[in-house]
Formats: sequence, C-alpha cells, structure tokens
Amino acid sequence: MKPSSSALFDGVLARGEVATAVGDDAWLTAMLQVEAALAQVQAFSGLIPQADADAIAGCARPEHFDAADLGARAAASGNPVVPLVERLRALAGPAGPSVHLGATSQDILDTAGMLVAAQALRPLLADLAACADQAARLAREHRDTRMIGRTLLRQAVPTTFGLKAAGWLTGLDAARRRLEQVRRERLAVQFGGAAGTLAPFGDDGPDVVESLATLLGLAEPVVPWHTERTRVAELAGALGGAAGTVAKIARDLTLMAQDEVDEASVAAGPSAAPHDRKPVAAVCALGSAASAPGLVADLLAAMAHEHERAAGAWHAEWRPLRELLVCTGSAASWLRAALERLLVHPDVMRANLARATTASGTADDAADAAGVLVDRALQAHTKSP
Repeated sequence: MKPSSSALFDGVLARGEVATAVGDDAWLTAMLQVEAALAQVQAFSGLIPQADADAIAGCARPEHFDAADLGARAAASGNPVVPLVERLRALAGPAGPSVHLGATSQDILDTAGMLVAAQALRPLLADLAACADQAARLAREHRDTRMIGRTLLRQAVPTTFGLKAAGWLTGLDAARRRLEQVRRERLAVQFGGAAGTLAPFGDDGPDVVESLATLLGLAEPVVPWHTERTRVAELAGALGGAAGTVAKIARDLTLMAQDEVDEASVAAGPSAAPHDRKPVAAVCALGSAASAPGLVADLLAAMAHEHERAAGAWHAEWRPLRELLVCTGSAASWLRAALERLLVHPDVMRANLARATTASGTADDAADAAGVLVDRALQAHTKSP
C-alpha cells in the first residue's frame, strides 16, 4: 500500500500536515494500534490472558515492521494485514495465538483507516477554521467596501467586498461543520469477523465492539459495516464539499488578481521580487482541489460491495481515500496561505465600479443591504463550533 507520492510534485499538491498523517507510517501505526487494542479488550473480557495482551502490545511497535516489505508481501494475500499479523505473531512468541483473535483483515484495515482519517482531519479542520477566520476578518473590515458584482463573468449590479467575503465564510463554516460531524459520528470501529457475525464471541460480541470503540476513540456501529460503505461515502462527500468550497474561493482570488481587474493581489513572498504579485497560493489551491471530484466519484462507485465481503471493491477504496484526504488538505493549506497574505485594493474596486453603468445611489443602497447580510454571516460564524 505504498502511497502515490512524488518529491517533485508534493511541494505543490501535497502541502500541509495531512499528507504525513496518511502516509505509510501512519497506516502501519494505526493497524498495530488496532491489533494491540483488540488484544487488550479481549483480555478485559477474559477471552485471552492479560499477559498475552501485554506481550502483543509490546511487540506492536512500528519499529519492528517494514511497511515496504509488508506491501510487497501483501500481493500474496490481497492485503497488508495478513503479513502484518504473521510478523506480529512471530514477535509475540507464546502469545502469538492470541494475536488477531476472531478478527478478519478487513476489521483491522477498516478500523485503521478510520483512525488515519480522524488524525488527518485535525490539521485539515484547523486550516479550514483559519481560512474561515480570515474570511470573517475580510468581511468585517470591508463590510462597506463597494465593488461591482459580476454574474456570468459580466458586470452586474453593485455589491460589497464584505459580502463576497461573507459568502466565502459561510461556505467554509458549513464545510467545516460537516467534516466535524463526520469525524465525530461516522468514523467507526470495524469488527465483525469473517462474515460480520461476531460468532466467535457469542453474546459477548457487542461488548467487545463497544469496548474496542471506546479504547480507540471511534464511534460504535450498530452492526459491522464490511459491505455497507455509507461511512466512507459520507467522508468522501464531506471532503469533496470542502475541496469545492476551497476551489470556489481560490477561483475568485485568481479572477480578482487579473491585471485587468486588480481588485486583490498577494503579498510578495520573501524570495519573490517586490512587484511579483502572482496569486500562486490560490493557483495551487485550485490545482490541489481539482482532483477531488474524481476521487469522490471513485469512492462512490466502490460502494457496490458484494454480499458479506467485497471482491475488489474494498481494495478500490484504499488509494482514492488517501489521495482525497491529501488533495483536500493541500487545497485548504494553500487557501489559508492565500487569505493570510491577501492584499485588497478598495481604490481599484471603487474605480471599477465607477466605470460600470450603475448610478452611485444604487451602489449606496446595495452597500446598506449587503451590510445586513454581512452582519448575519459574522454573527453565525461566532456561534459556529
């Protein structure tokens, strides 16, 4: 499960902390965390000796494993959990028979995927929150900054830059709330055994799942979700929505930075010439976000799992999910940089408005109406969790 990363392109398309959070080391750590937690829960329930659980936890350390080797050996079984379990059993010695007891490979990998997603969402949500705060600042500072509105890329009626920024703000807040809801409610532990029946545990099965979810900090599902993939689909949809929100704002910034418009620009970086105001961060945000719709579609298409265990559809999720997290995280990180360094040119906005065929009185009326909407957006933002 080697990630499709590139030293040549990742500086642009894998910016920020999300890429590291979904790398091979993160997946390996998460799989081992699940195996160790499963052993502890089973020891709590009296299913295996506590000494075995402690021995397994002591062996389930990433430094004892080689992700590249596991990936190469995964070809024989169709997933990397099988060679991981073989290695963990060998390391555990006498406790080896207690490793992975009653579990199936998908239990471990799906649960690890939820842990990886939860970890990756932390920096992503932080970047989206920072973007929203910057949009709120712009809306507040430019509440009454008049500019020409544009529809179908043509001049329309007057509006304000504050209202434009308020629109960015509400989109960012909505995307962040949806991702947070998915993180809190839909990232669930997976544990069901070979056919999702929990048969090896009898009546204790649900208790094992509950304890495992509690120990790992994930949601507890009603039943195993081996082939019921709405959780993955909801995560994909929320990520796609966030990427689309970022792309809309980045597109506005690139259009406003055109020489013919020049209503906004980006402060020159430390290595750039003072006159170089190219919207590089916004451009890179667009480039990163552009991959998201196709990756969302791939994950939705993979929902057609067969019967109790999928024949290929499960495997088809792995790479798109990782890449969707990376591209959305990169886009949010780039947008944060763009908004933090954004230079607004109110004088140019006024000049462009003056050249439009709209009376100034109409602009004043629009500003008054827009101000009310800006205030509403800012008030909602302050209440947003």
